[in-house]
Order: sequence, then structure tokens, then C-alpha cells
Amino acid sequence: MLEEVRHPGEELFYEAVLSLETPEQCRLFFEDLCTIKELQAMTQRLRVACLLDGGSNYNEVSEATGASSATISRVNRCLHYGGGYRKALESLKKAGKLDHE
Repeated sequence: MLEEVRHPGEELFYEAVLSLETPEQCRLFFEDLCTIKELQAMTQRLRVACLLDGGSNYNEVSEATGASSATISRVNRCLHYGGGYRKALESLKKAGKLDHE
């Protein structure tokens, strides 16, 4: 159960995401929910997080992803002070989906 729901329906949204069982189901859901640009932005941010977590510097991340310095900085800040990226990366590593430790 989420401790704090910020918007009506937010908890139901997260429950819907968690109910999806395969990457294909997630892809279909998010393609219905988001624009192509929104999906590209979210996937770019996760890639940025992966690269930063793997030790890449800002220039390397920018070259590899095309992300702006503002995006890289925000993701980096979230990696250090947030919890979402860190938990997702740990889960991906545990599942063998990421190469680096």
C-alpha cells in the first residue's frame, strides 16, 4: 500500500502497472497511455540512469543517449537522493537484465 497518494487514481494506476505480467503487456499499456515522445523521454531517462550507475560521466552519457545536461543532472540527483531509479536498477541487476554491478 502506498503511504501517500498525491492524485486521485494514482494508486490504481500503480496497481495497474504492477498487474501487467510481460514486457509486451507493458508496451501495449504504455503505448496506449503515452505519446511516442513521452515514451522516448522515459526510456532515455532510464538509459541515463543505467549509464550513470555504471560509472559513465556526463559527456559519455550525453553522447550515448542524446540527453541534455539538465536531464542527466536530474536523473543523477534522483539516483543519489530519490529511491525509484535505484530500486529499479537493483531489481534489473538481480534479474540479470543489466550487465554492470
